[in-house]
Amino acid sequence: MWAAYAVSAYGSGLGFGALPLIAVLALDAGPAQVSALSAVGPAVGALIAVPLAPWVEFRRKRPVMIATDLVRFAAMASIPVAYALGLLGFAQLLAVSAVVAAARIAFGAASGAHLKALVPPADLLVANSRFESTNWSSIAIGPPLGGAAIGLLGPVITVIADALSYLLSALGITAIRGREEPPPRPSTRPGVRAAGLLDGWRHILGDPGLRPLYLNQLLVSGLIMATEPPLAVLLLRDLHFPPWQYGLAFALPCLGGLVGSRLAPRAVARYGRRWVFRTVGTLRAVWLIGLAFVRPGVVGLATVMAVELAIIVHMSLHTPVVATYRLERTPAHLLARTLTAWSIGSQASIAVCTALGGLLAAATGPRTALLAAGLLILASPLLLPRGDDLASAPEREPAGHRA
Repeated sequence: MWAAYAVSAYGSGLGFGALPLIAVLALDAGPAQVSALSAVGPAVGALIAVPLAPWVEFRRKRPVMIATDLVRFAAMASIPVAYALGLLGFAQLLAVSAVVAAARIAFGAASGAHLKALVPPADLLVANSRFESTNWSSIAIGPPLGGAAIGLLGPVITVIADALSYLLSALGITAIRGREEPPPRPSTRPGVRAAGLLDGWRHILGDPGLRPLYLNQLLVSGLIMATEPPLAVLLLRDLHFPPWQYGLAFALPCLGGLVGSRLAPRAVARYGRRWVFRTVGTLRAVWLIGLAFVRPGVVGLATVMAVELAIIVHMSLHTPVVATYRLERTPAHLLARTLTAWSIGSQASIAVCTALGGLLAAATGPRTALLAAGLLILASPLLLPRGDDLASAPEREPAGHRA
């Protein structure tokens, strides 16, 4: 399962930003179309994922993971085929973006649920830390290699690599040994089945430990990702950073994700999970404001890299601990719907914050948008759970399983 995840993550790293790049280079798309591709596709994918959550919940997880990998393979492979035939259009890129986003959410829900069944409880944090370290290393290595490949072999080469990575991931999942336990049985009552679409959010918002972590995650992830467009404008247009420096400023700090993720089990063992949630969760938020004060030249490049490194180290330490805690507090019959709700909420928050940040940057300038994000995120530690929230039972099994 880890190997399959690694292959897929590195393929996605190689193909990072490939669809907007193809839209610009192959279809001569303008800024409005590129923005729509980055926002509308994932938003539609999130909507598609809502009714998929119960479907994932009440099926064996390995076939779901294989199916969603094959769907992503087919969707991504359709782009180079259409490009070679001269039939590629912007509508196809939008559709592929939406399908891949929905399949990614469904795959994440199935894989998270299966991980809890596959790994002993004592090893969950180690497993989540390994996934996290793989994710950050793929982001550090994949985009620079993908950019070089595009320069040498054309705009669709990284899409081909990304598509093949999903096929290899599906093959890897088939190698997992052992019989998978049967999934929970869904209710046959229509009203209960319809209500089951929102059960993931009900569980999160009704849990005193998960609720503050979820709200904190929405704010932190939304504001951090909202800084990317104004920061790109500030660095590339206003401060005249060359593209290679811009790429370097984000690729190298991702190696800090290896450090933070590997420290997570040790930090929990030494200081406790409560300390990680409160202290590390707070430290994630204090660095972002530094991006508003970036200057030209080497000092500015070093500032961006230092801020990004500090954020990534603390994020990569915090994330696997939250992921493990979420698995522990969620009953098996709600896992897929809870993980889907978490992913959809994060994706929606990023879309909204990015749109608002873009409007603010257009009206006042990129530094103002970066300063606003940096100030707002300082309030996010107020949403972190208190000690008494974390002291309650780790998992509550309600009477009766709802669809």
